[in-house]
Amino acid sequence: MNHRTALGALHIGALFFGLTGVFGKLAASANPAIIVFGRAAFAVLALALFASLSGPGWQRLSGEDGRRLLLGGVLLAGHWVSFFVAVKVAGVAIATLGFASFPAFTVIFEGLLFRERIRRNEAMLVLLVSIGLVLVTPAFDLASQATDGLLWALLSGLLFALLSLTNRAGSGRLPAVQAALWQNLVVGLCLLPFAGPQLANVASRDWLWIALLGIFCTAVAHSLFVASLAVIKARTAAVVFGMEPVYGIAVAWVVFAETPTLRMLLGGALIIFAIVLSSRLAAEQAPRQRPAAEGN
Repeated sequence: MNHRTALGALHIGALFFGLTGVFGKLAASANPAIIVFGRAAFAVLALALFASLSGPGWQRLSGEDGRRLLLGGVLLAGHWVSFFVAVKVAGVAIATLGFASFPAFTVIFEGLLFRERIRRNEAMLVLLVSIGLVLVTPAFDLASQATDGLLWALLSGLLFALLSLTNRAGSGRLPAVQAALWQNLVVGLCLLPFAGPQLANVASRDWLWIALLGIFCTAVAHSLFVASLAVIKARTAAVVFGMEPVYGIAVAWVVFAETPTLRMLLGGALIIFAIVLSSRLAAEQAPRQRPAAEGN
């Protein structure tokens, strides 16, 4: 893979991650538990195939690895369920922008859990995300579906931030694809009791969207992301993945006619700017360290 193809793979991966909410909404008859279970199941199959084709590199899990992957899988399950609840309640745009708050949560949790001092530029990141979320929210009314959906999306971002820090704690111990496979397996097992009794009621067309979600928005996107990092600098990858919400909102605009207001566009621009800024800062501070989380 050369620089041009790696950059193309990165954009395709960002597009697939951005389509997560779109496919989740297209699966109209499936509730969030079924969507997440199906996504994880198809992702496990695709990741297992990818791991077998990529050759040796499968490592035996230690007890510490197992506990970390178990915790990561539970956090990933909560992150996905809350995100798809947000999609069902408030639409793709608000769900995607609410989830995009995770860099701000990451900064806060890093300060609390790793006792890292929050620098001035990181405080600015939190401020920009907060202002962006205020603009994205149509009305501060808990009875409003938009506000309810945004709160679910914020929970999704919070859980993803915790997942990122969990993966950071074990970064480099396992191949990224292997870690993703195990975490998706945990997700599937967590959701099986809730989704199992309802699987027969899911329409065939919705299974198609769930399969696309698991294969392309999870396994393929993650694999492209990991493969491109062998060629692309981390800071470049961070900028490209800052486009993830843009892709998601643009496709939702076309497919569902979810036309964002000027205020929402301004809030989204602030949040996306904050994502790119925080990712570039992280890449500059640790240029040789690969990102520890896979994205939405």
